[in-house]
Amino acid sequence: MSTTITLAELLTDADAAGHDHAAAEKNSGLQHIHNHATGSIVWFPTWKKFRETADWSEAVEGVAEDFRSGAAPVDEWAANFLAEDLDVLLTRAAASSDANVFVQENLVHHLTRTWAVGDAVAKAKGQDLPTGGTTHSVFAAYPYDVYAQDGGAFATALWNDVIDARRNQAIAEEAARKALKPVSRKALKNAARKAARR
Repeated sequence: MSTTITLAELLTDADAAGHDHAAAEKNSGLQHIHNHATGSIVWFPTWKKFRETADWSEAVEGVAEDFRSGAAPVDEWAANFLAEDLDVLLTRAAASSDANVFVQENLVHHLTRTWAVGDAVAKAKGQDLPTGGTTHSVFAAYPYDVYAQDGGAFATALWNDVIDARRNQAIAEEAARKALKPVSRKALKNAARKAARR
């Protein structure tokens, strides 16, 4: 199923294609998101295009090796792996100094690893590869529809969640900073007077 073209080559070609993003998408089998915060375009493969790359079989075999070394049933292992992997990604995103740069650097890897898990499980169970027509059991509790719009819906939702993870962390840090703000003498005197009146 795989060919000799790599995902990196596809992404590089799309970057070099210039401003005609629609033509680049049509010709490459990739999709893109405009990162308005950095002024760049983030290209990512559709799940179909990923299966046509040399990276696909390597990723699927890597996942298969991982679950063969575990004791849990394949579906259970995969579902747990996906949940933990997503949690790690969002935790790292929350701690990143710039969520826009972080998502740009990590989006493609997370998308393709997630698809590779679904494909590896299907292959191990002798089933057809997932296509989005039905929800694969591995993705039953996963918060994204990983195959909708050829993966575009997954990429967009994940992108937003990564940005939100950093934003929510920044809000929490600001709230904590304000909570630790020293109280002025005047505020202490006012509080003492109010307490004395009670």
